[in-house]
Amino acid sequence: MSTAAILAGVAALAVGTFALRLIGIALRGRRELSVSAEKSMTTAVAVVFVALVATSAFPRDAGLALPAGVLVAAVLAWRRAPFVLVVVAAAAVTAGLRWLGVS
Repeated sequence: MSTAAILAGVAALAVGTFALRLIGIALRGRRELSVSAEKSMTTAVAVVFVALVATSAFPRDAGLALPAGVLVAAVLAWRRAPFVLVVVAAAAVTAGLRWLGVS
């Protein structure tokens, strides 16, 4: 596949994404969603977020440090800790374990 074809594909996806976002903003106040549609959208966002976290947190050769940091973040988020604390604690646990030689 040529570089021009790849760039054209990326440009088409960028324009399409931007257009969909603009359409969403333009139609936001004109259309009411049903309660079930709102609930489905909320659930879909949560599912996509969990899938993103799972694929980022558990790469094939991650060892134990990264999943331990994610576990700390999950527990703190579940306990409704401030977001900054969740991020800093997860990073500290991961970095600390790596510094101790746990990969």
